[in-house]
Amino acid sequence: MKLAQYIAILLLFQAASFPALAKETKSLPEKAAVVNGVVISQKELAKEMEFHLQRISRQGLQLSKEQMAELKNKVLENLIDREILYQESQKTGIKVDKNKIDEELSVIKKRFPSVDEYKNALSTMKISEDDIKKQIKKKLAIDELVDIKIARKIVVTDKETKIYYDANPDLFKQPEQVRASHILIKVEAGADQQKKAQAMQKIKEIQKKLKDGQDFAVLAKKYSEDKGSSANGGDLGYFTRGQMVKPFEDAAFAMKPDEVSDIVETQFGYHLIKVYGKKPGKVMAYGEVKDLLTERMRQEKTQEEAVKYIAELKKDAKIKKYL
Repeated sequence: MKLAQYIAILLLFQAASFPALAKETKSLPEKAAVVNGVVISQKELAKEMEFHLQRISRQGLQLSKEQMAELKNKVLENLIDREILYQESQKTGIKVDKNKIDEELSVIKKRFPSVDEYKNALSTMKISEDDIKKQIKKKLAIDELVDIKIARKIVVTDKETKIYYDANPDLFKQPEQVRASHILIKVEAGADQQKKAQAMQKIKEIQKKLKDGQDFAVLAKKYSEDKGSSANGGDLGYFTRGQMVKPFEDAAFAMKPDEVSDIVETQFGYHLIKVYGKKPGKVMAYGEVKDLLTERMRQEKTQEEAVKYIAELKKDAKIKKYL
């Protein structure tokens, strides 16, 4: 298990509502577990489950009853681990600065397009801003505990990173990349021939404007129906093969910088693509990745030690589960 599973508290904002799960929870006992006298409620467990189920749903997966039960057990175990860590942080005397809590809350609020959408999220999840502050306080306390007890003691030597680099050459291969922009006219799945013809006519009109010398980025901002990129002139940044749907990437990787494609059809609709740059594939040198590798190995060691640390704390804890 990764350390993030133990200290990631702010999951409430990442979950969508699961009415069926909420109804099921009403009929369950209040307690999901008790850790040294502190109750982990069924409500907490349900909200955590919502986050994981939403991620699974986005991947198009469905869980069997056995898999659902296994997931629920793991989620509860993570909640127990977090509570164990928080209790230990309080025993250690860790105090969280109010300003740091406010800073974290500000970061969360900025993830929402507006204050109203932030408030709507709170309302939908039936939580208050005070609830969020309490969760932030717990997260920061746990972060500090892990830093004091584990992270500060972790050492990664140059010898270790070099051995790892030499033993895993495939990890440091950087595939060919292309930077492209596009203009999209959407065609919904199952659209009839008339709607397809209308979309084709729109993209052909835009194509004519490009051939007449109009700027690609300006036209993308004005006409592209890809909301994620249109504001940036259609810019998708650099990407590798496998990140875009195949017809799109095939066209992009076959082009030269400053070329504009013919009309490309994908499952999303009709595209015009402009390539701005290309980076050939290469193996990154040790010097390029040394710092990142050191940090990655430090995190891995921290995670491994955190698992051991929690296991030791749990030996002396009184834990009762009610699943």
